Amino acid sequence: MGWFFNKAAWLGWICIAFSMAVGVSLPLLSKAYAHPHVFIVQRLNLVFDEKGLAGIKVRWKMDDMFASMIAEDHDQNRNGTLEPEEVESVKENAFIFIKEFNFFTFIKIDNRPFQIKFIRDFNATLENGRLVYEFLIPCHVTAADSYKKVSVASYDPSYYTAIFFAKKNPISLTTADAFELKTAIREDPDTKIYFDLIHPWTLFMEFRKKA
Repeated sequence: MGWFFNKAAWLGWICIAFSMAVGVSLPLLSKAYAHPHVFIVQRLNLVFDEKGLAGIKVRWKMDDMFASMIAEDHDQNRNGTLEPEEVESVKENAFIFIKEFNFFTFIKIDNRPFQIKFIRDFNATLENGRLVYEFLIPCHVTAADSYKKVSVASYDPSYYTAIFFAKKNPISLTTADAFELKTAIREDPDTKIYFDLIHPWTLFMEFRKKA
């Protein structure tokens, strides 16, 4: 089912065996085991059209270990580049399984959850040995005279994967000149994961038509 889930199952069996060997409580050990094993640095591009927000382009840069495992499994000709058929293999055998977790992207529009039904324009590349995923989430929000509020929280509910915004240029805009925007990135106090210990990093955006 892809490396995310194969690796999780393997680590789970290691935890069970270790707990039996040393007498550690499995629930206690499972908390330690469940900390992140995949790390992603994220950038978001907010794409606008003449009506308002049209979509969110996501760029994920993966950690070295995950990148090396994906390259091992999918760079079939070992040339350090993912060819179109290899990109499709990554999508169908590694990426698509997170669809059931909303692609690790949880959007609210005026505080109402937005269901991601599909993504577009998926691409995977190897940049100096680092794996990069890019994909577009269609999300249409029509601008009005008053501010529309959109939030984008990026997290894996199991906390097996940790997602952080890039320190430099975490947010960019495309064709947004017709709108007034306010953006902020901060932890979301209303969302908790991992035994209620973690508040995921979230983009908060407000936009409206220019007067």
